[in-house]
Amino acid sequence: MTLDLPDPIARYFAADKRADAAALAACFTPDATVIDEGNSYVGRDAIRQWMANASTQYSYTAEPFALDQQDGKIVVTSHLEGNFPGSPVDLRYLFAIERDLIAALEIVI
Repeated sequence: MTLDLPDPIARYFAADKRADAAALAACFTPDATVIDEGNSYVGRDAIRQWMANASTQYSYTAEPFALDQQDGKIVVTSHLEGNFPGSPVDLRYLFAIERDLIAALEIVI
């Protein structure tokens, strides 16, 4: 099943699939925040580095399969499989969108 993801979120998952840290960071506002595994990354440079580290440390695929809205955020549930501890896992991505860019992202189980 193909989800009709909002454009900035579709760009995010496309960049993630290519392990393109620069393209992924460009999906965010300049002062965006990502929260992943209890760590916060603020700004495009920190987000780019977060993605670069993740893509060199682990190989994985992410397949979004559910789309919802909750508390003003767009929630995408994605199935991840790879060589990371706990694989496979379904993760929820909570996106806040501003002006066709991602202003905040929190990734939770």
